[in-house]
Amino acid sequence: MGSRKGIKEWLRKKVVSIKRNPQKIGLIAFAITFLYYSLNLTCISNTTAKIQGSGMGLCGFVTMLFSMLSLLCYMNSFPRRKKVNKPMLIIFIVMIGIILFCDYRYRDLVYYAVALSANPIVITESTIYIREAYYMLLTHMILLVVSLVLMALGPVFKMLLNKINTNVNIDGYDKMEAIDISAEE
Repeated sequence: MGSRKGIKEWLRKKVVSIKRNPQKIGLIAFAITFLYYSLNLTCISNTTAKIQGSGMGLCGFVTMLFSMLSLLCYMNSFPRRKKVNKPMLIIFIVMIGIILFCDYRYRDLVYYAVALSANPIVITESTIYIREAYYMLLTHMILLVVSLVLMALGPVFKMLLNKINTNVNIDGYDKMEAIDISAEE
């Protein structure tokens, strides 16, 4: 029974934290998107080594670099208890746009090498990573767009979260008398 109260208190504290900083929802989404790309980087590296298309290595490098830098820009875009840092937010959105472009360009180069090239690469069991990279980049692009939507919905989340009652009921609080401070000088 004590653990149930502990879990409820932990959840209440998390809701209060998110109520104060609803932009954490977008940050978590972007962090998950970055981790997804990072954990699947082997497919990208192997595909780049096999196809060796013009700009493939650069696209992979820019995506990885801007993924890390965009997380820093996101955190600096929403300082604690201050207004949104608009220049940093603009830089962040530009970086996300560049990442989306690089993912799209990389997918085009893979498609060209597999389907449109004069000497197309045949996907076999030993080169299945090419297909995995192609679909992984599609998933990465979708995760980026979903993360952008979650970031944009921050004010809506704040309104909805403010409707949740996170007050703590203290026994005897309702029986307390008012303190008279008018006589003190």
